[in-house]
Amino acid sequence: MRGIPRRMPRGIGADIAVFLGAAAFSVLSAGGTGAGTGIAEQAVSAAACAALFLRRRWPVQLAATLLVTGWFAHLVGGPTAVAVFTVAAHRPLRSTAWIAALAFAPLPVFLARGPDPDLPETGSALTFFAIMAGAIGWGLYVRSRRQLLASHAERGRREAREEIAREMHDVLAHRLTLLSVHAGALEFHPGAPPAEIERAAGVIRDAAHQALEDLRGIIGVLREPGGTGGTTGGGAGVRPQPTLADVPRLVAEAREAGMRIALETDCAAGEGGAATGRTAYRIVQEGLTNARKHAPGTEVTVRLSGGPARGLTVEVSNPVPDAAPAAPRAAGIPGAGQGLTGLTERAALAGGRLEHGPVRGGFRVRAWLPWAA
Repeated sequence: MRGIPRRMPRGIGADIAVFLGAAAFSVLSAGGTGAGTGIAEQAVSAAACAALFLRRRWPVQLAATLLVTGWFAHLVGGPTAVAVFTVAAHRPLRSTAWIAALAFAPLPVFLARGPDPDLPETGSALTFFAIMAGAIGWGLYVRSRRQLLASHAERGRREAREEIAREMHDVLAHRLTLLSVHAGALEFHPGAPPAEIERAAGVIRDAAHQALEDLRGIIGVLREPGGTGGTTGGGAGVRPQPTLADVPRLVAEAREAGMRIALETDCAAGEGGAATGRTAYRIVQEGLTNARKHAPGTEVTVRLSGGPARGLTVEVSNPVPDAAPAAPRAAGIPGAGQGLTGLTERAALAGGRLEHGPVRGGFRVRAWLPWAA
């Protein structure tokens, strides 16, 4: 809009501030030496301050030029410090090392001459070397801090991607195995009674619908500000994350799909904390999914036990299937073990542990989770 001044870009404002600071330093340096300065040296100092506007484009060249100039004109100490700091903060360590070597190249000669502490030139030289050391050190600190913040941001993005991957796997694998099993049953028994075909088609329809709803729900949770937790906090149409109280519903849903499941529990549903309950739900869900894929027709045992003093134990086990399973396997569904890997990470993030593997002629997934107050 006309009449409203545009906001000054941040880079130009910083360059102006650096220019004014370097100019003020040069003026104070001229007054602190106790000796007059010539017009030529003042002009060189002014040109050095103005050259700082080029420090972003040619920082190494500018720093080297000002360092060489500083051997003959002491008033360029301020602009030189700014240029050296820019190299240390924004350029590779190799460039910083070359600039540091150039800055301290006169030091051995200075010390070999045996400087007189009473001479003002000695004080000026020591001040110059101290300023160069401070500029390099400060620039390296700024550089390391920026790299640390960047690494933290990258780690945060990586953890967010891993969380999304875990949620997507847990949500979709359970539903897709239902679809695969019942679609395979229709293919395996094309002449099944109409009632069975209708029932399988209904399960397929419901599983597809639930998969879409679960996918929509988890995407909504992940899009909430700071929301990978238990509930969304009010997003319209976004469902809360499952808890320990939802395990019986999960078991009932799997039974309706044809699985044989024995549920044993001696802990109060809904207790133990939202994060612990959600992790326990995902463990049971993944255990049922794996049993449906790899041990169809067998009876799966789900055990939940625990309390405030001993934590929550979640166990899902099944025997080795017979040679001729009662139901077709969930062929075509990937089974690379990523689900169990994700569950192990989930349990660790919740402060617990998870183990899985063959046991007594079957397969067991067993986890211990802390019991939150």
